[in-house]
Amino acid sequence: MDRLLLLSLFSALILATIVTESEAFSKTVKAPHRMHRPKKLTHLHFYFHDIVTADKPTAVIVATAPTTNSSMSAFGMVVVIDDPLTVGPEVTSEEVGRAQGMYSSADQKTFGLLMNINFVFTKGEFSGSTVAMYGRNPTMSKVREIPIIGGTGAFRFGRGYAEARTVVFDTTNGNAVVEYNVYIWH
Repeated sequence: MDRLLLLSLFSALILATIVTESEAFSKTVKAPHRMHRPKKLTHLHFYFHDIVTADKPTAVIVATAPTTNSSMSAFGMVVVIDDPLTVGPEVTSEEVGRAQGMYSSADQKTFGLLMNINFVFTKGEFSGSTVAMYGRNPTMSKVREIPIIGGTGAFRFGRGYAEARTVVFDTTNGNAVVEYNVYIWH
């Protein structure tokens, strides 16, 4: 009996040591710098030019599924982009950055895109900064809301959302102009 009691106490001591020495799965930490706390909400407004057919397209289909062409929603299509972002709806207006990344048709029933795009700003106050957008874009809706999940430079630790509205979609060549209003806490 004494041996069983001793073994039980020894086991409890080992278990207590293991539990107190293991690290927690997560912990709350203070912001690394006071400047990293979201202080302001920035509104960005620009136009996204998705150019599929031209001498130098900015959106290129890089993959399709065997059933993409027979799908009403182009399900399985993957497009890589380096689209200009401009201050006005004309592609000739001042370029303020590029939309770089990819989108894919990820809905079998309606035309819904999974957007994985970085807005890379090359002019103005936010030159050198980026905003990361990732989420679903139900393109047939008049206004779409897509999450902003981060950023770099001025938008480090950024979060928010983008509202997208199609200005022009040419059904003959697939080219599109989309107006973006982006709201970012940073």
